[in-house]
This record gives sequence, structure tokens and C-alpha cells, in this order.
Amino acid sequence: MAFDGMFLYLLSHELEQKIIGARVDRIHQPTREEVIIALRWKGGSGKLLLSANAGGARIHFTEAAPENPKQPPMFCMLLRKHLGSARLMRLEQEGMDRTLRLVFESVNELGDLVELTLVLEIMGRHSNIILVDQNGKIIDAVKRIDAEMSSVRQILPGMTYQLPPPQPDKLDLRTVSASQIVERVAAAGGREVSKALLSAVQGMSPLTCREAENYAVRTANVRADELDEQQKKRLEEWLSMLKLRLQEYSGVPTILLEPSKKPRDFSFLPIHQFRGALISREEKSYSALLDSFYAERDQMDRMKQRSHDLLRLLANTSDRIARKIAAQQEELKECASREKLKISGDLISANLYQITKGDRVLRAQNFYDEALPTVEIPLDPALTPVQNAQRYYSEYRKQDTAEKKLQELIAQSQEELQYLDSVFDSLARAAKESELTAIREELSQTGYIKKYKDKNKKPEKLLPVEYRSSDGFTILVGRNNVQNDRLTLKDAHHYDMWFHTQKIPGSHTVVMAGGKQIPNRTLEEAAVIAAYHSRARESALVPVDYTIVKNVKKPSGAKPGKVIYDKFETAIVTPDKEKVAALLVKG
Repeated sequence: MAFDGMFLYLLSHELEQKIIGARVDRIHQPTREEVIIALRWKGGSGKLLLSANAGGARIHFTEAAPENPKQPPMFCMLLRKHLGSARLMRLEQEGMDRTLRLVFESVNELGDLVELTLVLEIMGRHSNIILVDQNGKIIDAVKRIDAEMSSVRQILPGMTYQLPPPQPDKLDLRTVSASQIVERVAAAGGREVSKALLSAVQGMSPLTCREAENYAVRTANVRADELDEQQKKRLEEWLSMLKLRLQEYSGVPTILLEPSKKPRDFSFLPIHQFRGALISREEKSYSALLDSFYAERDQMDRMKQRSHDLLRLLANTSDRIARKIAAQQEELKECASREKLKISGDLISANLYQITKGDRVLRAQNFYDEALPTVEIPLDPALTPVQNAQRYYSEYRKQDTAEKKLQELIAQSQEELQYLDSVFDSLARAAKESELTAIREELSQTGYIKKYKDKNKKPEKLLPVEYRSSDGFTILVGRNNVQNDRLTLKDAHHYDMWFHTQKIPGSHTVVMAGGKQIPNRTLEEAAVIAAYHSRARESALVPVDYTIVKNVKKPSGAKPGKVIYDKFETAIVTPDKEKVAALLVKG
């Protein structure tokens, strides 16, 4: 991602305009690597998120309201102790490095005013959030780093805080001329221009460097030492423009979207290098950009952490059932030759007069084959001819019974796999702790885990997700299999309209007709919602079956969420996150 030093420079300036002088109201730590500081200032308030996540370390204001753990982590308690009601005095960035210091004025245990610094280091998997006291000593950090983890730089309570090692021999665009940087790039040898820029300039991401290269050489395949005078001039022009933007804080918060509207990257500049392959959209602020870009992924990461035990259980159980099915199918193949056993028994019975006790083989014509070939049938010399025939009949009946039983067991196992697949899907889309609790309860009812009961908290009443169509019809979506059953089989009426993705795990979706004719626009919106609440969320042209609820039935003894239906129609739709979000009833 393009969260480089220049992006942080512009972002920190945006934050300064709002939060300098703000007081800390509350502090939460929703996950191990995230801290949210609620700030209030004259005329406003906001939630400042600091993340040390390896795939998304950053700082920005957030509108999200992640669920917090019942017991605050130790680092959160420590921050509350030292920064409760503290005043934010200033933000400090070292050059164009991705290290930002938030300096607070706080009152210590003796009642003296002291300055405490919360340091955010944005360095990929080495990202960290560190609290430093007025003497430069580390109080604690989100990630403690000992000598075994790093011989270069340790982060432990009581140690003196040291800045990360600086990037060697890189130029700060704010303090040097664009021509100096062009000279450095031209002397970089046969490297790509973007890579030469990345090595030469402090705080530039690969995306920004590629944008500079795109402007300077356009579509030409030119190396750094092959730049002609015109290309050097264009590169210098672009760098001068960038320098001016930094000096005037005139960047443009830009998010890059795939054609499916899925966020792909972001920048502080308009991006032209993709030539229409990605959609460029300007955001109102850097905080809004980051909040929008990371919101869905953060929610998934939080849920993944909290549902890790369930994911492991489902994965192990699915793997075990898949192995069982494979073994049963191998046994089933062996049963496919059972007809040969019956034929052998029949041929022995038809040729009893040729066999005497002690014979080891019968040679006889196979009258089941029009060519009447001669076949050899092994015999047990210890058995009489009749007993040999009965032995083949007995083995035939055994394999015939085994085939029927194996087919039944395989069908049951495949149905169980489909059920677990539907639970996987519900788990992947769970957005709240209460949804995870409901899934745990479902798995306990179906015997996959021990009876689940949260002793510390009364279960929250979980309602279906509610939408309102453009025509004013209520559309309800089940959050899990148990709720799917209740919604379809109890809450919905006979002539409400039921939707589900065709042969794809997903939620039951119902348009509450209320005795009215449902317009085509509402039917289409409901189909899009059903596709969005399924495993095909990221796909295009998703088939969605729909029929009146009266046609939906639950087979006897079926697992939760399993239904059958007939007399249906199919709509082909493409899930649209923005359209679905616009129809959501906030609650």
C-alpha cells in the first residue's frame, strides 16, 4: 500500500489542524495491535485509530465502532493510567520517515505536569506503538521486542527509546532541488527509473515512484541511465510539482478501485499510470480515505482473530469428513464388481454335476455372455459344490448391502460437508461478537462443540439484517443457519418472496410482501442483496433463485438452514456493495 512518508506528512498536517490541544476522553484496544483514542476539543470530538498491524499500520480518524474485549488488555490499561485526560500538544515526524510521535501533556502521580510520547512506527511487520516517558524511557509497547527477536534494536520497558535506523543516503525532497534528485537517478545505472527513485528519495512509495516514471517516460521502456534530456526535464518537472504539493500541503486524497468497486490502493496524488484499468476517486480527507479503505478488511481481521477456534474446528471437521468420503468411495468401487460374484454362483449351480469336492477350479461356459466364453471360477476344495455356490451368493449379498449402505453414508457425509460449508460462509460474514455467539450456539446444538454458554454476558437478541427497498418493502436477511430457518419457516408468510443463491452457500433473504404485489425493482434489489450475503459476494453474474415462501420446505431431519423448493425462477445479478449499503436500515 502507498502509506509512505509523504502520505504521513500530509496526513499529520491534516490531523494537526483539528486535534492539537484536544483532550483524551477514552482509550480502547479492540485488538492486540490497535488502539483507539477518543479525543474531544472545542466544538468537536473524534476517535483516533492507531494500528501496528503488519498489513495496515496507520493513523487516522475512524467512524467505525469495533467491539472491545470484555477485559481490556494490559497495554490499554497502562495507556488509560498515563494518558487519561492528557492534552495532545503536538505531532512530530522525523524527516520523511514513517514514524510519528504524538506528544501529550499529562499529570503524573505526584501531580506534576510531564510530557509523554506515544510513538507510532509504520514499518510493515515491524510496526509498533510505543509509550515513552519524559526522560525518553520506554514505559511499554504493543509489541515487546527482546534480544532474541532483534539484535539491532530492542523495545522493552525501562530501555531508552531509540528511533529506527535511518534509511541510508536518501534525499529529502523538501530540502533538496528536483534537479539533484534527477542527477542521482540518472547515475543509478541500468535500473528502472521507478526503482532508482525509490532508492534516492526519502518517503516515496513504489506507487508514487511509478507515477513519476509514467509521467517522465510515458510508455517507453527506458532505464535510469538511458534518460534523454527531454525525459530528465519531465521528471524534474514532476518532482518540482510534488515538492510544491508538500510545501503547500495540497495533496489530493485519492483511492483506487477495481471495476468491482473493491479498494485496491490509495495515494495523496491523482494517479494516471493505470490508464483506466482502475477507477480513481477523490476522498474528502486522508482520514476518510484510510477509514474507507481499511474498514471492511479490519472487520474481517478482527472477526478472524475472535473466531480462530471455530475456523480451526470447522476446517478439521471438514477435512476429516472429506477423508472419510474418499475412503467410502474407494470401498464403493470394490462393490461395483459384485455382479461377477452372482454370475459365478449361478455358473457353479448350473454345473454342479461337473464338480467334485476337492476341485480347485471350475471351467464352464458363461451363458450370460452372448459369445459363450469359457471362464475359470476359483473353488474352495474344502467345500462341497453347493457350499461353493453359496459362498459366492453370500459375498454378493454382502457387497450389495454394503453398496447401499455406503451410498447412504456418502450422501449423509456430503450433506454434512454442505452444512459445514454454510457455517463457514456465515462465519466469514460475521460482523459482531453476538453473531459469533449465535454460531457457537448453533454448533453446540448440532453436536460439533460442547454446550456453549457465556457466563459473563446475557446473549444479545440477534435480529435479521434489515433492508428497505426503493419501493418501501422490507427485506430481511438471516445471519446464520438457525436464523435462516426461523426467518423462512416461521416469520415469513406464504406469499412473501424468498431468495437464495443457486447452489452457493448464502443467507436466506425474504421480501415481506404484506399482501401487496412486489415490483420488479424490489425483486432485483432483493436478488442483489441475496448475492451479496453469500460466498459469491466478490463475483459477477451470480444466479439467484426466488419463489414464494409457500414453495420452500424443510426435509425431515435436515441440518439447520437446509431447505428444498420448487416452482422457482432465477435472476442473474452482480453484487453491489454500495447499492446494498444504501438500502440498509441502520439499527
